[in-house]
Order: sequence, then C-alpha cells, then structure tokens
Amino acid sequence: MPFRQLRLRGLRFRGLRPRTTAVTAGASALLLLTGCGAADMTKQASPFANAQGARTVTLSVQSWVGAQANVAVAQYLLEHKLGYRVDTVQVDEVPAWDALSQGRVDAILEDWGHPDQEQRYVDDKKTIARGGDLGVTGHIGWYVPTYFAKQHPDVTNWKNLNRYASQFRTAESGGKGQLMDGSPSYVTNDKALVKNLKLDYQVVFAGSEAAQITQMRQFAKEKKPFLTYWYAPQWLFKKVPMTEVKLPAYKEGCDADPDKVACAYPHTPLQKYLNADFAKDGGKAAAFLKKFKWTTEDQNEVALMIADQKLTPDEAAKKWVDSHASTWKAWLS
Repeated sequence: MPFRQLRLRGLRFRGLRPRTTAVTAGASALLLLTGCGAADMTKQASPFANAQGARTVTLSVQSWVGAQANVAVAQYLLEHKLGYRVDTVQVDEVPAWDALSQGRVDAILEDWGHPDQEQRYVDDKKTIARGGDLGVTGHIGWYVPTYFAKQHPDVTNWKNLNRYASQFRTAESGGKGQLMDGSPSYVTNDKALVKNLKLDYQVVFAGSEAAQITQMRQFAKEKKPFLTYWYAPQWLFKKVPMTEVKLPAYKEGCDADPDKVACAYPHTPLQKYLNADFAKDGGKAAAFLKKFKWTTEDQNEVALMIADQKLTPDEAAKKWVDSHASTWKAWLS
C-alpha cells in the first residue's frame, strides 16, 4: 500500500487451506525459487488461474488477517454455493498486480491504493479491470492505548508527543521514545514523519503484524504506555482499545514526496480488481466477486474468529455465512 502512501501490514497467514501456494517477497527466497537474479514472482502463482473452460477461480491473499477474511468468505461461497474450485495464492501487494495482469490470479479483493499500478494495468494496458468497492474504508495512523489517553488527554495531539517521549522509551529505541511499526517490508511514512515533525522518537520494527500484536497485548496487560503505527479495520481494537493521535491534516498530494511527508495518512475506500479477461468471461464467479461487498463490522467479525479465536478460515467463513444469509444472498443474485 504506498506509492501514494503506504499500505502496510504483514501477518503471514495462519491456517490457510492445504492447497494454498505461498509466495514470498524476500529476494533471497526468490533466488532459491527461481535460480536467477531477475526473478518473476508471478511465476510462482497458481496454475489454475484463468484456465479456459474450467470452473476454477484463483484469489490473491494479501498478508493481513482482514484480507484473509475477505478471501475466506468468498472462497466458501464460491465452493459451496456456486460449485467452483478455488485456489488461493499469497502474493505481496505489488507483485500481485503483475500476477493479476498476466492472468496468474483472477482477483484481488482488498487493495489499499496503488495509483502507479492502476494507471499502468487498468488505464493503459487494460489487462486489469476495476471490481468495485469492497465496502470497507481503510485508515492508517498512530495510536496510544485508551487507558493512557484518558490519563493524558493531550497526548492525542502530535504537538505534545515530545512531552511523553521518555514514557514511551524502550531498550530498543536508543534513548528516544519508541514508535512501534510492524515489519521493515511495510511501506510506511513513519520515519519521514518523525524527522519532519521534529519528534524525539525512534521507529522500531516489531518484525511482523503478529509480533506487533503480541507486543501491544503484553503492554496492555501490564498497563504500560506505548505509541504504535496501526490501522483500521483491525480486530485488535476490540481486545486493546486504542485512541488515535492526531497528525497534521491530510491533503491530497501531501505525501507525494516520501522524504517530505509531514501529514496524516488518508482514509482509503478499499477496492477490488479482477483480471480483465476473467472480468469479461468469468461467468457467475466474476459476477459474484464484483457484487461482493460487506462492512467493516463483517470483516472484523471474521478476522477476529481467525486471529483471536483460532478458527480456520474455512470454519470462520462457515460461521459467518450461516448467520448472515441476507447479506451474501444478494451477491449471488
């Protein structure tokens, strides 16, 4: 997610179906997979995508649990209500666009805004088609635990953060306050924001979404203060209530230069994209995915079952489908 800004997050999924093909983003992993320097990640994608005459669908699974929730429900309904075989492929965000363009996956169900890729593949090459709104609005920001915000209400304005730097200090932050991020592979404006807003903080990466969640839950259990980069929708808010820190207001273009960013992250209506041939010739499956649209509450309900209650994606999808017939039946009409 970035280019225009970011789009981060990075939990490597737990409990994916056995036939899922995992695609890693690390350069070393790619070299091992391909044996060459100019590795094409899309060649690791599913052989079932865009198969002529076959009732198969291949969905790209992005590396955070909200996206996993989308795919779990779509997969369950495609298989159990429409009779398709569904293959899922874990591909990082930008390579997923390449795979989609080449027909190696049929659909991306949650994109956080990649204007360069959209221009290239949707507008210029016309190999990818817009699939419509997911129905969920995404937002990235800085957060503190609500118990700390209640004790220190002024901490929720970035102008006051330096007053609390000492309270957010950790062994990893080098004498400065810690701003916790997820993985170094995430696209984020945080280092530029700390520098340009002249904040006495150090960005410290937890390593992954899962590691970040573990650390936040431990801080919350001990009622310790913390400042973290986080995003909505996200099921963790139900377990660890957090309050957003107000950054300088976002204005269109304020994040155009990654080195000069000094504004908040935008609110982004999340979008779906389909391979252009699949969008035209994908029959009931393509029509269904275009109509697939649910709420933040729906997504969080399924994500919570997967990430916190430890249900498999298939079990979580079935549970949601069994209790929300009025929502999903409209997608099949």
